[in-house]
Amino acid sequence: MTPSQASTVSSFSDPHTILECGIEAAAGPVSLACSFSVEDVVIIDLLRETAPQTRIFAIDTGRLNEETYEVAENITMRYGIEIDWYFPEREAVEKLERAKGLFSFRESLENRHECCRIRKVEPLQRALSGLSGWITGLRREQSVTRSDLQEIENDQANGGIVKINPLLEWTEQQVWDYANEKRLPVNRLHKQGYPSIGCAPCTRAVEPGEHPRAGRWWWENPEHKECGLHRR
Repeated sequence: MTPSQASTVSSFSDPHTILECGIEAAAGPVSLACSFSVEDVVIIDLLRETAPQTRIFAIDTGRLNEETYEVAENITMRYGIEIDWYFPEREAVEKLERAKGLFSFRESLENRHECCRIRKVEPLQRALSGLSGWITGLRREQSVTRSDLQEIENDQANGGIVKINPLLEWTEQQVWDYANEKRLPVNRLHKQGYPSIGCAPCTRAVEPGEHPRAGRWWWENPEHKECGLHRR
């Protein structure tokens, strides 16, 4: 199966089928990009049933919440797996903070993209090097920037490797029903009003009725609320 054929998988396919088809389409090493959101934890559990040999990588930006590290430790202990951690280049972080301070990302969209590029995008590029495909926890209802995603895509932004989004059509309720049924270790911040969790200085709790992504880069317009990891 080619990536173009894989992209025709029905939107009604269940996550197991999407994972199986996507991994087959990749025809090479595939890894899950894990931020330890509830979606990513659900996918880890699905992979234990579908493709237990799949590796998991995570990016430590240097500004994650303590609760995120707790989930990583709990996942490691529960499943007996190793997580491949990637970090920003030290020199790039030092240069940024010396030149612009610790909160330059709040001053302009350009500065925020610069910070994300250093702390997230560049480490991601190293993590994806040598892979034939990667798996994400993206869901369509999360953001206006994710409305045109496909369950299995040819990721031209990252060299044409296969990108697999097994939970794309799931609702938030479906994700939580699965996590609760399986008693999965989830980030404590989710229960404190954080439906979406990123770096600590760029994430806040949302108010009842607010969009789930309202707490990410809350000073920006909705159409800008991506960090560059999922370029189109």
